[in-house]
Amino acid sequence: MEYRINLVEDEQNLNEILTYYLEQEQWQVTSFKTGLAAKKVIDYPPHLWVLDIMLPDIDGIQLLMEIKEKTPQVPVIFMSARNSDMDRIMGLELGSDDYLAKPFLPRELVIRIKKILQRVYKPEEDAEKNIVSINGYQVDTGKRTVTENGEQIDLTSKEYDLLLLFIDIRGQALSREQILERIWGSSSFYTDRVVDNLIKRLRKKLPNFNIETIYGYGYRGG
Repeated sequence: MEYRINLVEDEQNLNEILTYYLEQEQWQVTSFKTGLAAKKVIDYPPHLWVLDIMLPDIDGIQLLMEIKEKTPQVPVIFMSARNSDMDRIMGLELGSDDYLAKPFLPRELVIRIKKILQRVYKPEEDAEKNIVSINGYQVDTGKRTVTENGEQIDLTSKEYDLLLLFIDIRGQALSREQILERIWGSSSFYTDRVVDNLIKRLRKKLPNFNIETIYGYGYRGG
């Protein structure tokens, strides 16, 4: 499968370097040096966005919000030179899938993209085996979609990952640290607040899916 990657990076040299590394993976890369140029193609989504937060023309956070509003299922990796906890937390709360603090090695970005693409776009198997029914929702694990009474409910990739985690281990209590490890791959880089915000968003979108709060520990879903 030929994946399409949109790269938004205003620094020309870094843009060219990252484009080169991504194209070496046989990915189709479209690069942008301004947020306004990237904004024009939000309605034509790639398989993944790589987005710099610090852009010369518009706020990268605002661009991230617009991407997730229109195409919540498309994963986003965002970058920031400020290495700010607030940047990281805000981006993750808005639905981004990963964060890289500059400077970083281009190979690290490639590795992170590969992991996200493998998780989000894993090959479909028997379509009927992919359907899970729970609390009135139909979850298609192949297409990564959720419907209720035939109407699709738009979830971000992380919201979907959390839902699938609860379904896979239905009824089992999970600590916040365990959720961080399973959804983000780390419990030291992120904060409990990121987990709580993700839970809040999932509850709002799927009110009939029972998520129990275990105070002082974590959550139980299903």
